[in-house]
Parts: sequence; structure tokens; C-alpha cells
Amino acid sequence: MTKKQRYQGIIAWFEKNMPIAESELHYYNPYQLLVAVILSAQCTDKRVNMTTPALFEAFPEPETLAASNPETVYSYIKSISYPNSKARHLVEMAGVLTKEFNGKVPDNIEDLMKLPGVGRKTANVVVSVAFGIPAMPVDTHVFRVSNRIGLTDNSRTPLETEKELVKYIPGKILGKAHHWLILHGRYTCTARKPHCDQCGINEFCKFYSTYHI
Repeated sequence: MTKKQRYQGIIAWFEKNMPIAESELHYYNPYQLLVAVILSAQCTDKRVNMTTPALFEAFPEPETLAASNPETVYSYIKSISYPNSKARHLVEMAGVLTKEFNGKVPDNIEDLMKLPGVGRKTANVVVSVAFGIPAMPVDTHVFRVSNRIGLTDNSRTPLETEKELVKYIPGKILGKAHHWLILHGRYTCTARKPHCDQCGINEFCKFYSTYHI
């Protein structure tokens, strides 16, 4: 099977079986999404969604968050992983957002990455989900699944994975494909033991063909 055939088969299966694929984070505007994505690093979306309602009520816009302090923000997010550093990043991010961008979340990766606590993955999520701009954020799920099923050739970094996925996946479905891979990695192609017997794309999977046939 060629790589092109693998991509075609996997994309066709997801288009048929998961035509709608969206973020599991709860948000109502780009600012809330940005905050939620920062909090979601090495943390479950479920835990983030339990935390953000009170946080958003206390800090409904960047200006109020920027006027706060890490200690106060910590009290709202202490159940999240790495709450100390994330509290500091959120306050610093809001400060830069307020001072340099008039409180408006940028719609491009370059400006987003100027914000404290925002790396390339987070920036890609925001432009894709909040603004509908074609992008392929690579988190741990996307990185693992892409290598395992053979969409990438043992890529060593998230950026290598991103470049290869963007090369083969049509731009108009990049955002949806990002969620396909995340959800597949979260519920089927799990880290320790993938559920290959329950997987709809195993006929196109490099890992399955190697270890199960």
C-alpha cells in the first residue's frame, strides 16, 4: 500500500463515519478558546471544562485577567495540571493581549506565538478552531497516531508531523482531520494499548498490518 492510498483510505473512512468532528473544549469566543487550550496542555478536556466556567465568570475578558495576579488565578485552576505555571502564563498572556493587541485574539500563528504560554500547537488550534483557517495542530495524540498508523514516517518532532500531514491532507478538511486524529487517539488508538479490534481504519494501518497479520 502506498502512502497516498493509506491517506485516501483513512480520510474516506473518517468522512463517512465521523463527518462532524469538533473540539471537546467548551468556549464561546476566541479568548475563551485560547485560555482553554493553554489549560489543556497535559490535561484532559473534561477536567478543563469543569474548571473554566468559574474562571470565565471571574475573568470574562482579557482586561480583567490581565488586572489579576497568578495567585488569584491559581485558586480557580488548581485542579489543572501545572497550575502555577499556567496561572502565570494566563496573566502574562492577557497582559500582552491587552497592551499589544487591544484585547483581540490574533488570527495568525505568528502573532499568537508572541503571547506567553502559546506555542505552535496552541496557535494552530486557535486559528483552526476559532477562525476556520486551515491548520494542523499536533498534540501528543496526533503525533502518536500519525506515526503509528503510517501517515508519517517515524517523524521525530511535532513540526515534522505537521508538515507531512499538511502535505497530504487537503486544506479544506485539515481542521476536521486534526480532530479525527485526536479523537481516534483519545478513544481507539490509545497510547498503551490500541483497540485494534474495534478500529475502523485497521485495514489501512501500518501498525496493524505489521503486528496483527
